[in-house]
Amino acid sequence: MKSRFLLSLALLSLSAAAWAQSDMQHKSPDKPAPSEAQKSFDTLKTFAGEWEGPVTVPEMPEMSGGKPLHVSLRVTSRGNVIVHEFQEAGTPLDSTKYDHPVTMLYVDSGQLNLIHYCDAGNRPHMVGKMSPDGKTVEFTLVDVSGSTVPGHMEHAVFTYIDASHHTEDWTYMMPGDKPIHAHVDARRVN
Repeated sequence: MKSRFLLSLALLSLSAAAWAQSDMQHKSPDKPAPSEAQKSFDTLKTFAGEWEGPVTVPEMPEMSGGKPLHVSLRVTSRGNVIVHEFQEAGTPLDSTKYDHPVTMLYVDSGQLNLIHYCDAGNRPHMVGKMSPDGKTVEFTLVDVSGSTVPGHMEHAVFTYIDASHHTEDWTYMMPGDKPIHAHVDARRVN
């Protein structure tokens, strides 16, 4: 019994030492400065949490001022991905009755990428750039996987106001290249 305990303790110590060494390598002074894409991604990570706010859709006033939108941002995959989800506040997660698009944000090949898994059944891919003041990340369309017949998300902008307030602007391109803009004024609820 004592030998098992000592073996467990030895393995735990080795494990901790390996983790510490790995962590030190990540903080090495030889590590290059983060890219602009990584800085933008790190800014977006500060949005992690639960948010709610009103939606304004100028082209469709009947959609403005109704139930607020609930936005969830979660950092996952050891900090390499941000999962962004939104839905009408107070609705259950039932994809057969309610919209619930999911967006993934990540850095790859020196670019900040966004893939929006749309309720329209397609997957727009956008690339983002941070504004010079470091408060806004704007995404422009690169390509779309899946059918664009029902329309597709074309553009997105995330703007940091403060630790408990940000805005999101999404542009959806309807058939016939008719844009619809949605502005979300999100306040942190958790």
